[in-house]
Amino acid sequence: MSWELVSFAILGVALVAGFAWYERSQPGSRMLALVATLAALAAIGRIAFAPIPNVKPTTDIVLIAGLVLGASPGFVVGAVAALASNLLFGQGPWTPWQMVAWGLCGVLGALLGRIAGRQVGRLPLALYCAAAGLAFGAIMDASIWVTYGGGQGLSQYLAIAVTSLPFNLAHAAGNFAFALAFGPALVRALARFRDRMDASWEAASPSAPGGLAGPAVLVLAATLCAGMLAAPLEARAASVKLKAARYLVSAQNRDGGWGAAPGLASNAVQTSWAVVGLAAAGYDPLRVKMRGRTPAGLLRRYAARSRTTADIERTAIALAAAGLPASTGGLSGRLVRSQRRDGSFAGLVNLTSYGLIALRASGQPAGSSRVQRAARWLEARQNADGGFNFARRGSPATVDDTAGAVQALAAAGRRGTPARRGLAWILGRRNGDGGFALQPPGGSNSQSTALAAQAMVAMGSSPAGRGGATRSPLGYLGARQQANGLVRYSSRSAVTPVWVTSQALAAIGRRALPVRIRR
Repeated sequence: MSWELVSFAILGVALVAGFAWYERSQPGSRMLALVATLAALAAIGRIAFAPIPNVKPTTDIVLIAGLVLGASPGFVVGAVAALASNLLFGQGPWTPWQMVAWGLCGVLGALLGRIAGRQVGRLPLALYCAAAGLAFGAIMDASIWVTYGGGQGLSQYLAIAVTSLPFNLAHAAGNFAFALAFGPALVRALARFRDRMDASWEAASPSAPGGLAGPAVLVLAATLCAGMLAAPLEARAASVKLKAARYLVSAQNRDGGWGAAPGLASNAVQTSWAVVGLAAAGYDPLRVKMRGRTPAGLLRRYAARSRTTADIERTAIALAAAGLPASTGGLSGRLVRSQRRDGSFAGLVNLTSYGLIALRASGQPAGSSRVQRAARWLEARQNADGGFNFARRGSPATVDDTAGAVQALAAAGRRGTPARRGLAWILGRRNGDGGFALQPPGGSNSQSTALAAQAMVAMGSSPAGRGGATRSPLGYLGARQQANGLVRYSSRSAVTPVWVTSQALAAIGRRALPVRIRR
């Protein structure tokens, strides 16, 4: 068998493995759209700078995609960019080499993210991009050596490398310049898009489970009821809790985790949230088994793989709820490194709220400097009316973001004026049915209602007595429960993911974050 056939066989295996790796992660529709957009941007960058030999922003875009989104999306961005741009430059035996080379640049970006986190300075990022350009050139030199030289000896490869050195240096210099110019801005833009994408779940499209990730799900892990309830409501709450727990048990997959709906593949969001919901309701999540498997194995895997701020925070809270060490998979270290010097997490209110809660879940005391810096940063972002917006002070507040901030301040032991004003803003937005809307005024939904009630509990105010048994937040949640125990997102939603039922289960559990199981 010739060198050419062997090399192309290896390349084929690498490409198939890379795309299978990405497919196995089960990316949602929004992630697919983002990866496709970045691949198109990388391809256009190559085409736009074609008149300047080997100077193009493609490598930088691919590397930053891997840095922010992870290794498998980064690989796909690079491979697709090479394939798409060669529709113009011409396909040939060099195409699979370029696909693998740029795909590996995406993997290198993910490695940088794993080592340094997303808080990479402008100069280190530029140097890393330059090094990626040299690595890309070394792989393409190997392609010439194998394809046209037959791989005959190291001296031949070195001769090819010396000949192409000026072009590879131009590539590295171009990468360095492009990264200095737009690298940090692209990192911030992608990080904000990814974090907000992870945090959102829109009621208008409840059938799309791919976007159920991030802090908007993290916040559902708090407990709602800490006070004594009236007897009729107490009995109803117990019934809702039992039915919801039975539904979750029936929805557990063979691998011990949960998917967006019974029968769908397990994922980190649904599994982590189900674990927290069960623990908050007083059930040991590691005693819930399907064919002998508990969620423990998946939680350990998620801890080792979590790289985005949202994933790290959610998994840290779930580990605490399951009674697993915060250091599992090096997660606690990555959580600490993801906090900025100003105390925030990614500069966003929602991520900082649940970053603070995750710090507490990982064992940081309320009075620690990290927890208090995050709390002070949150207080400085409060609107004049007492509410919070996820991104910036002065933008319209939402119930979800305000409730998350109130819970975080309470977890930090800061139940003073900012937290009280936040709770007052929430209480003033309750609808007649006892529920709350994400963006008042609007129709109530189970997520925002649960978060509002969690904020009440965190501040020592019972949600059970507000509006009576039928028009309280707990009454609203109970009214959304179906005969099989599932709790619908709203009265209009046709399909509801598993995490909403987990939310209701935690709502009746009456335990504040971080939930801890003591065995």
